[in-house]
Amino acid sequence: MYNVRPMQAEEIASVARWMILLPLLQRYHMTEASACRMFEQAMTRGDHLLAADEGDSLARGFAWVMPQGAFGRSAYLRLIGVHPDYGNRGIGSLLLQEAEQLAFDAGRDFFLLVSDFNTGAQDFYRRHGYRQIGAIPGYVLPDVTELIFWKPYPAR
Repeated sequence: MYNVRPMQAEEIASVARWMILLPLLQRYHMTEASACRMFEQAMTRGDHLLAADEGDSLARGFAWVMPQGAFGRSAYLRLIGVHPDYGNRGIGSLLLQEAEQLAFDAGRDFFLLVSDFNTGAQDFYRRHGYRQIGAIPGYVLPDVTELIFWKPYPAR
């Protein structure tokens, strides 16, 4: 059983070491040093960094939520990833649910971007209730269109 908790500063380097092995992040030229810098800046800003473990404090997955990162009013999932050796075990779904809860507890909609070539991720988000509402060609890489996905705050 996996546990989701706040990521600790002392585990940033170990998460950065395995996250750069993910093909998606390699395509975006992520390095261990740039990943560490991004996470450290996120912690300083007060973004939510979540880690999933098996009760042993070794992060098998992470999620990064910017509370008002989408349009200055809605939560934005900046990154989510699962260790390459732990895929297809429900860790991504668990992290996404916890990330959504942070957004929805604050009364906010939830947004994210998905690369046009990452059809597996697109299917994953659609299964979790997201819908594509737009696209931004060449936003991060010139040959990639980023698809905008949205999950509205649930009416209560």
